[in-house]
This record gives sequence, structure tokens and C-alpha cells, in this order.
Amino acid sequence: MTGRPLIGVSTYLESGTRWGVWELEAVLLPAGYPRLVQRAGGLAALLPPDAPALAAAAVARVDGLVVAGGPDMDPQWYGAERHPRTGPPAPERDAWELALIDAALAAGVPLLGICRGMQLLNVALGGTLVQHLDGHVEQVGVFGSHPVKPVPGTRYAAVVPEEVDVPTYHHQAVDRLGTGLVPSAYAADGTVEAIEMPSAQGWLLGVQWHPEMGRDVRVMRALVEAADARRG
Repeated sequence: MTGRPLIGVSTYLESGTRWGVWELEAVLLPAGYPRLVQRAGGLAALLPPDAPALAAAAVARVDGLVVAGGPDMDPQWYGAERHPRTGPPAPERDAWELALIDAALAAGVPLLGICRGMQLLNVALGGTLVQHLDGHVEQVGVFGSHPVKPVPGTRYAAVVPEEVDVPTYHHQAVDRLGTGLVPSAYAADGTVEAIEMPSAQGWLLGVQWHPEMGRDVRVMRALVEAADARRG
């Protein structure tokens, strides 16, 4: 098939957003996400929160899916009490993105979860989260950096075989892994920094960091290439 593969990217839904003379509810996404898709050879399409029942129809129209970073997931989804440091819920986004993940898994659409997206992916497959980590946010509102080490033999290691410093901003992480998932990268303190499924079950990868804030396009390019290959 000719042309660039179409990569859907989930978005925020925020109230009280200002631009010019307007203050309205808005669908938002940091520009780094579509720009990274574009730099990696794909076309970006934004997927704002919608009725979960429509997720399969949305996924059917894209070649690959990115579940973007953002607010903390409501711990009710994995049967936990809310930690005092857990942020306010985003119920429309939680429900929509979980439905997108389910639809992508059912259809075999290549899927990349970024930060929150990786955490939702883990929960969608029956896993749980650590609701607060110390030491993974260096300064509020400022991305930090730390090294992540790939697990040999994994899909992530095939894409990024060496230990690299990555842009990071998170205070939650994977606790119990979801069904079928394996860790494919770690931070120095043992935090799981990437998760995936064995290759026989389709292209699926989650990363805890924010590749859209860096220069390394390899992870996104791998998604775009998988999406392109699936088109035939």
C-alpha cells in the first residue's frame, strides 16, 4: 500500500482552556506527539475521548495506535484505594483509552503506550500500578532524564539495544504485570520502564518515558514500520 501509515494518538479533554479571547473546553495534545509520528514516517490523527462503544470503529480506521501520556489513571480500574499523591481522575479519558486498547488488541493493530499509556496497557491486561514513586520527578513541570537498560532478547532491545538516557516525568509505575506482558527495560532502581508481549501475539510495546520530548525516533519508527507492514 502506498502512502504513509496513519497513526492514531489519544488526546486530553480539558476544561477552562484559554487561547486568544476564548476560555472553552478543549481537546489537547502536546505537539511533540504528532511531530514524533511525523519524524518517524507516519501521519498523525488525533483521537479525542468519545463513547467507548465507538473505539473499535476508530481503531479500524488507523494503521497504528499511540496511547499518550497524561493524568493518573483512577485506581478503581485496578481495584485499589486512592493514594494521597494520586492525581484527580479523568473518567472520560480512562474509559475511552481502555476501550481503544481493547480494540487494538482484538484487531491486532500495532500499539505503543507512552507513560500513562503504558500504565493503562498494563491495567487493561489485568495488572496493577504503584501509585507513587519518589525520585522520578526532579522538578515539577520539568522533564528529567535517567538511563534505561533493555532486557536482551526483547522487542525493545531489538529496537534500542544499548542503555540510553531518556526524557522522563512520572510518579507512577507498573506493579503487578498484566497477563501476557513481559518487562523489556528497567531503570537503575529496578522500576519497569518498558513492557511488551511476545512477538507471536502482535506488535505491542509500552514505555514509561516520553520519547516525544527527545530526539531518538527509534521506538516510534518501530511502531510506524509495524503499522506499515500490517497494511501489506
